[in-house]
This record gives sequence, C-alpha cells and structure tokens, in this order.
Amino acid sequence: MTIPKTLSKSTSFLINTIKLLKISADNRNLKLGKTIHTHLIISNQSNELNLIETNCLINFYAKCGEVSVARKLFDQMSERNVVSFNALMTGYLHKQLPSEVLKLFKSMNIWELQPNEYIFATVLTSCSDVRALNEGKQCHGYVLKSGLVFHLYVKNALIDMYSACSDVEGALRVLNMVPGSDILSYNSIINGLLENGHLNEGLEVFRNMVDRYLVLDDFSYVSVLRLCAGLKDLKLGLQIHSQILTRGIKIDGFVGNSLIGMYGRCGKLLYARRTFRGLEVRNVVLWTSMMAAYAQNGLFEDALNFFLKMELAGVLPNEYTFAVMLNSCAGLSALRSGDLFHSRAEKCGFKDHLIVGNALINMYSKSGSIEDAHRVFLDMINRNIVTWNSMITGFAHHGLGRQALVVFQQMLASLDVPNYITFVAVLTACGHLGLVDEGFNYLNTLMGKYRVTPGLEHYTCIIGLLGKAGLLDEAEKFMKSSPVQWDVVAWRTLLSACHVHKNYGLGKRIADIILELDSNDVATYILLSNMYAKAKRWDEVINIKKLLRGREIKKEPGVSWTQVKNRTHVFVSEDKNHLESEKIHQKVLELISQIKMFGYAPDIVTVLHDVGDEEKEECLSYHSEKLAIAFSLLNTPSGAPIHVIKNLRMCDDCHTAVKLIAQVTERKIVVRDANRFHNFERGICSCGDYW
Repeated sequence: MTIPKTLSKSTSFLINTIKLLKISADNRNLKLGKTIHTHLIISNQSNELNLIETNCLINFYAKCGEVSVARKLFDQMSERNVVSFNALMTGYLHKQLPSEVLKLFKSMNIWELQPNEYIFATVLTSCSDVRALNEGKQCHGYVLKSGLVFHLYVKNALIDMYSACSDVEGALRVLNMVPGSDILSYNSIINGLLENGHLNEGLEVFRNMVDRYLVLDDFSYVSVLRLCAGLKDLKLGLQIHSQILTRGIKIDGFVGNSLIGMYGRCGKLLYARRTFRGLEVRNVVLWTSMMAAYAQNGLFEDALNFFLKMELAGVLPNEYTFAVMLNSCAGLSALRSGDLFHSRAEKCGFKDHLIVGNALINMYSKSGSIEDAHRVFLDMINRNIVTWNSMITGFAHHGLGRQALVVFQQMLASLDVPNYITFVAVLTACGHLGLVDEGFNYLNTLMGKYRVTPGLEHYTCIIGLLGKAGLLDEAEKFMKSSPVQWDVVAWRTLLSACHVHKNYGLGKRIADIILELDSNDVATYILLSNMYAKAKRWDEVINIKKLLRGREIKKEPGVSWTQVKNRTHVFVSEDKNHLESEKIHQKVLELISQIKMFGYAPDIVTVLHDVGDEEKEECLSYHSEKLAIAFSLLNTPSGAPIHVIKNLRMCDDCHTAVKLIAQVTERKIVVRDANRFHNFERGICSCGDYW
C-alpha cells in the first residue's frame, strides 16, 4: 500500500492513514510510520492533528518502543479520550515501566474519563509487576463499581495481581466469587499458589479445574507437574505424564523440563533420564534441569560429570547451570572445583547475576572458605533473602557468631524481611556466643514482629544456646515444659552439652530418652560410653560394648577427604591403602611428637577397643582427619590453608590435636564435621571447644 500523493482531509484518506499506521505499528516499521507522521504534519494547515490520527500515532510509537515520542504527542493533545490513555499505558507496560502506567491512570480523573476493561487490565498488570497491592485493591474497587469485573481478562488480571502480591486469599476470592473462568484463570491461580508455597491449595484448585472438564494446555501441565514436584507426589506425576502421552501432546522443552524436575524431586532419576533422552531438542534448560535432579538427590559427582557431557554436546551453560554446578561443589565441599566454576562464570559474563552470587556464597561457605564467601557477598550489587540467609548461616556454621549478627543487623537496616531460615541462623549465632537473653528476645519478640512462627529448629537452637551457657537444668525444664514434639536431634543437642559440661547424671537421663525414640542410635551409645569412660565407670563402658555387639550395631566408619591439585583424596581411619600411606603415617607420627612438646596427651580413655594403651594411642593417631591433614601438609605449599571434610563428629582427641597441629605448622586448618565447621588457627578453634 502506497501513501496517497494528494493528502486531502477526506474520509477515505483518514481511513487509509489509520490502516497504514496500524500496519506500521503491527510490523514495528518505524521508518514507514515516521514517513506517515511527516506527511500528516505537512498536510495539516491548522498544525493540530485530530484525535483519531493522534491516537493512531501514539499507538504506533508505543508499539515501536518509542514511548518518549508517544508521551510528547499525548502531552500536546488538547483533547484526549480513553483510547489515548490506553495506547500510552500499553506502551509503558511493554517497556517495563509499570510505575508510569499507574501515574497515568491516576491522571485520568482530571479528564473525567471512565476507564474501560482494557485500561483496568493494563493497570492491574502493572500493579502485579511492582507488587502494588494497595493500588491493586483500589483498582479492584473501581472495577466492581463499573461492573467490568465480569470481563474475563479483567478477572484474570485480578487473579494475577493478588497472586503476585502474595495475597493468595484475595486471588482465591476472585476465582470463586466472580463467575466465568477459563483455563487461563486456573493456570494463573495455580501458578500464584505455587510461587507462594501453597502447594496443597494449588492441588485442590487443579482438581476443581479437572472437575469442570477444562482441557489442559501446556501451561497447565507445567504448573501441575511443578505441584507434583513440590509435594513429591509421584503417583499424580505419573498420571499426568500418562495423560500427556495418551493425548499425543508433543513433549517440548517446557513440559519436558517440568517432567525432569518432577521425577528428580521424587527421587526417580531413571525416569528423569529417560525423559531427557526422549527429547528431540535438548537445550541448556533441559541439561541444567537434569543436573539439578542429580544434585537434589545428593549425586553431586554425577551432576558435575553431566556438565562435561553437556560441553561435549556443544551446549553453552547459562547462569542457572553455574548455580547448580556451584551448589554441587558445595555438596562435595570441593573448593578447587568451585574456584574453577567461579572463574568460568565470570568469563561467561554471569558475575553480577543474583543466582550465581548466591550459589558462590553457599559454595565457599560449605567448602570452608568463609572469607571468600564474604568477599562475594560484599561485591554483590543486588541481594535478596537467599543472599542474606546464606551469609548469616555461613558465619553461624563457622562459629563466627558476632559476624553473623552484624550481617543480620545490616539486613534489617536494608528493609529486607527476615524469614524462618534467617532466625534459625541468628539463634545458632547466639548459641555460639552464649547470648541467652538476646536469643530469647529474638524468639519471643522479634520473630513475632516479622510474623515468623517458631518451629522445631528454632527451639532446638534455644536448647543449644542454654547448653553452651551451661544452663543444663534450665534446658531440660524448657524441653519438658514446652508443647513441642522434640526429635532425636534436639535431645542429642542437650546430650552433647552434658558431655561437654561433664553432667553425666543428666546425660544418662537424656540418653535413655533418645534410645526410647531410636534404640539403634549408635551416636548416642558412643557419646554415652565416652561419658562413662571419662567418669571412670568402666563397668558401664563394658555393658555398652556388650549391648552393641549383641544387637549387631556397628559404628559408621570415620571417613575424611580433602582436595589437592583438583583431585579428591579419601581416607578412612588407620588407612593404609593410599599410594602415599607410608609417608602419611610417618608425617602423623612426626606431628604427634611435635605437639606432645606443647602438652598434647592422647585421650585413650575414649578408645573402646580391648587393647593396650600403646595400641589405643596408635588407633587415635591414625583417625581419618589426621591422615587427611598429614597428606595435605605433604602436598600443599607452606602456609596454604588446609580444608578437610569428615562424615562424623570430630572426637575430643582429634580436636585437641588439630588445634596444636595448626599452631606448630602455622597453618589454618578448616575441618567440616557432621555438626559444624571448625576453623583451627594459632592453637584456637572457632567453636570455642563446644561442638
């Protein structure tokens, strides 16, 4: 269609102009639209375009992303109507300027214009984008007064707004009270319930949708599969997968990704792999989803190997891939591998991505390098609740309670709202510092202020707090007077405190309670036996040994591992299978000889084997963490920090020995045991000898 040479103000010309501007807008043809605009200005002797022409121009410029030009035209209008406002609002929304939409909506009152259903839908979408619940509720009121709430896209926009603002009850009210719902209505509410963690309610809405015989689309399947993943409802997930196959729906990236995620969360990795292999096109999202499935099931090495397969397939990683890889390194405490992925992520341009920053903090913290975790935290441009929680938890688990509380205060000053996990970390930090009054203040006052309901983890932290302070009787009274259903972990927390403070009478009572809950809890038997040994109650030690043999209860072997030159080396107690075992054992004996000069005396009373004192001392000398430390000392540069991970709690003897080894070798030694991190430096441990 060509532009007429004679540009008269005839009706036919106006119609052609409108058509041309619409074509220009729909095709985002900025050159053609600007040419039409120029001709309109030249042909207009009054220097003022009519309302219809200007509205078409605003629509054209807005759709082409030139909202500043559209706004200039809008401001020059002597007359405006609802179409004028709608065209500019839509442009602002597409340019992700929802605040401008809301400002424009408020200005409509000056012109005494009544918004239509399209404007209300646009405004509600803008409220969703900026989480403006109050403005959204006001708009809801206008919609009710005008009777436009019965327009389906207005209803769906209301559901989206309430869901985005975490007002799940409001979203459900709109769904149930406003007649007429389509598949989009149900998809919106299910997705909103998912995002806000209301999984059971989401499942109920899905069942209502099925009862109405609505035909599910791809978005419906994606949402319900995410529900199955969150609830770990394998049965329903299999039914949904079967329905997809029965209906002959092609499993593309979106549905395939949701299926892999669902099977991964349900622990069915074989099904996840089959789904992955059955996909024709495997993009980075699907590869990453498969890696995440491995990581969620503790198969961190498989996740790392799958990354190598992805690279061989020529697929480039994205920020989510790096997040999964870094979290897998965290699961393995593989600091060197984590460093490599950190460098790769930076080279790929993902340094400032929030999800990568959060994963880096987690990786460095769990791999024993809390200093690197803090450096990443300080360099982050944006932070969210996960960022704050990761840093506070990291400091707390490393025994750096003061630093954890400083970061918590920074979080409150930033106006970010703490949640359940935040207060677990904060109470843990109070426990390390022995801040009894502060801990109870957080539990009884601050958690209420932020509407966080205390759970078992918080109350267990209080037991640890009282135990660290030596208030064992108060801890026992607290447990017995609270309506909480205490688990083995909580009781064992108090038992450990009894062991540290040598309150063996209370320790025996607590051990009896634990063994009533779990008669095969080997850790409790070992701790109880150690308490009896230190109290020189040898008959009781013998009885426990007989009981363990009679029930065929075996202690889990101690295993430690360390990463040197990008290779992981694993050691078990008294290990002689390592290629360098002779050198390692010789190094251990050398270290023992050195630290004896600083007052080290092997704690042989806790060795339960029926052997002589020399054999007991030898047994202690070759505990797995000592072997791992000796190997690291032999194979790392002088002064380099050493990182070791152990599957069990460090014994008292190893803890004392490693403090002195750190002192005589002038090394920082970080040991992550089953309970926490121990940062050994200059003869001191960050746990304060309480773990």
